[in-house]
Amino acid sequence: MIKEVENGLTAWLITGVAGFIGSNLLEALLHQGQLVVGIDNFSTGFRKNIDEALSAVPTKYRGNFKLITGDIRNVSDIELCFSKETAVWLSENSKGVKNGLDIVLHQAALGSVPRSMEDPLTTNAVNISGFLNVLDQSRQNSVKRIVYAASSSTYGDHPIIPKKEENIGKPLSPYAVTKLCNELYADVFNRSFGTQCIGLRYFNVFGKRQDPNGAYAAVIPKWIKSMLLADEVVINGDGQTTRDFCYIENVIQANIRASLISWPDCDQQVYNIAFGAQTSLNELYNHLAQKISAMIEMEIGSPKYVDFRPGDVLHSLADISKAKEYLHYEPTHDIENGLKESLSWYLKEFGSN
Repeated sequence: MIKEVENGLTAWLITGVAGFIGSNLLEALLHQGQLVVGIDNFSTGFRKNIDEALSAVPTKYRGNFKLITGDIRNVSDIELCFSKETAVWLSENSKGVKNGLDIVLHQAALGSVPRSMEDPLTTNAVNISGFLNVLDQSRQNSVKRIVYAASSSTYGDHPIIPKKEENIGKPLSPYAVTKLCNELYADVFNRSFGTQCIGLRYFNVFGKRQDPNGAYAAVIPKWIKSMLLADEVVINGDGQTTRDFCYIENVIQANIRASLISWPDCDQQVYNIAFGAQTSLNELYNHLAQKISAMIEMEIGSPKYVDFRPGDVLHSLADISKAKEYLHYEPTHDIENGLKESLSWYLKEFGSN
């Protein structure tokens, strides 16, 4: 567990708190005795994620969380996060909070390149209009800093590997367009209104509570479930596609450090958040097959290869030197350690089926 909050109490807002990343951030912050307000519409997140996060923290901290059921596309729902009722709750739960919410961790979004190809309008509404609502309400309520989930998809068709923050190409999907637009809006709000914003370009985050179900499930949880249930594993393309897989604990560290760093040069920047190593889909398949076979003594069949998906980037690798220098980001989990910890969680979920 990341231990970053050293002194005092901070009031946090997590958008998308019932999601994979949001619920892990909730757990980490509550472990450190922080006050957290969370908002989610449960379109892709789950109440069980919140319940599991709360059950994992000491009982004395479980009351430090306030859930607001709402949709970031609705301004009135975002206003609830900054309402008088929420302010009263914050002040009643700690003498240290006097001015409402301090930091926003914006994780609410519709992920998935394929989803955006099939339904660009909804992706746009959530990822752009919803983000703008969060930005504007944060500005109006004098939030100290917004740390938002950006994406490696922003690099688009730029050919250079590893990916450096200043080198972006043309987006290859509606999803990528929305995440690039987030960065533009954050920059404008900083220059026009003085709103402090830091964007974290996530590279293929994985870990416990990542949903393995549905057409838009990420590759690692989807493959883990398929292997545990003895279902066929499908690889899009020839398996040589590469990704820079980043374990959830690295992402938690990055969010908290980006939130609390005091160096002025850190603000209004975007940072790659990854481990900094390439893994092909074939290598990932072998990693998982070997680990699952060893853990539960079962034979994993060969994968099925199908066509590449439209909009997918073929190769991805992050240069994380900027995050290391400015945020003091030091990833603690490589893919081997991350998969080991992830499998322990997924075995509890699906191992007995």
